[in-house]
Amino acid sequence: MPDPRPLSAPESFHVLAKPTGPICNLDCEYCFFLSKESLYPGDRFRMADDLLETYVRQLFEAHATASEVTIAWQGGEPTLMGVDFFRRAVGLTARYARAGQVVHHTIQTNATLLTDEWCELLAEHHFLVGISIDGPPSVHDRYRVDKRGNPTSDRVLRGLGFLGKHGVDFNILCTVNAANQDQPLEVYRYFRDILNARYIQFIPIVERDNESGFQEGDRVTDRSVDPGAWGQFMIDVFDEWVRLDVGTVFVTQFDAALASWLGIQPALCIFGETCGNAVALEHNGDLYSCDHFVEPDYLLGNIRQSHMVELLASPKQRAFGDAKRDGLPEFCMICEVRFACNGECPKNRFTLTPSGDPGLNYLCAGYKKFFTHIDVLMAMMAGLLRQGRYADEVKGVLARAARNEPCPCGSGRKAKICHGP
Repeated sequence: MPDPRPLSAPESFHVLAKPTGPICNLDCEYCFFLSKESLYPGDRFRMADDLLETYVRQLFEAHATASEVTIAWQGGEPTLMGVDFFRRAVGLTARYARAGQVVHHTIQTNATLLTDEWCELLAEHHFLVGISIDGPPSVHDRYRVDKRGNPTSDRVLRGLGFLGKHGVDFNILCTVNAANQDQPLEVYRYFRDILNARYIQFIPIVERDNESGFQEGDRVTDRSVDPGAWGQFMIDVFDEWVRLDVGTVFVTQFDAALASWLGIQPALCIFGETCGNAVALEHNGDLYSCDHFVEPDYLLGNIRQSHMVELLASPKQRAFGDAKRDGLPEFCMICEVRFACNGECPKNRFTLTPSGDPGLNYLCAGYKKFFTHIDVLMAMMAGLLRQGRYADEVKGVLARAARNEPCPCGSGRKAKICHGP
């Protein structure tokens, strides 16, 4: 650990560790990470034990004064490393965490390789497991296939069964793409009612159409979500959620929006004014600026040669994070929903504003439509919280609305055809 700690180092940060790099047992058609294999030709793509210890040690050194530390695993498919690798990781965590420090373990997986043995470990150490699933089998299997092009939903549901059997907490990571963008309620109700999911994150697929696999070019593939459809998808889910599920189902985008309406920093980095505090660690120790920018131009260094806190504090990484704010076009600066959007993720800023300026987010029209739609009800929930009350009281406000009176959401429509009973 450098002494003194660099002044530009963030107090805390998030590392998404990829012990198998981009290697996966599936072949999802829209996956942006499979192409990263070309960055390491001939590699075995397995994190060595000494590097695992270096990573865990540095992470805790960098968070020596933090009360909580999160260790997050992703891929590719991290479960390809085997259960014993994660047993060693947990053991190292116990060695390097200081007394009283709360450690959160998370792993993102396609769930197809989960077993009783896996879930015993996950349950024992209270892992939060993110499951990649795109809705009912009819839409999930459109793009999420194995190496032979076969559907995977049965294997995913089998993995979910193991998680349920052992009481492992899970959340849903659902991409919104051309196959499911027009079925928001079918997708949401499947997660809520069939899978009994209570934590859901929707991830828009914006897939650049190029040969490199990097964030370049201004064309998208036909698998990508349509901007307008993305906005409408989120609106339809919100309208169901705000009537029925506030306080019992947690949708990441809605939590982030409520934070913005409260004037506090949202947990989702894509909606922050700046970024740069969420990095990606490759299997060989290479540290990149962001999970979406695992590209040569965004390589910060290797944690075998430089402590990760120095790499986070580097001028290169601080400039990367500040560019999210500084690169916004004037069109965004004067937008009435910028406080909630902040231009979203830089990876999606490749279209032109109406006046022809570069840097507009591909999903802009959808986000503006969504944030405008939820404004009144988000303000209502934020007001309840400021009064020391509960956000879920909004459900009662909507339920008590007179059917033929204007809906409390501010749409101007009668309650009976909007959010009312």
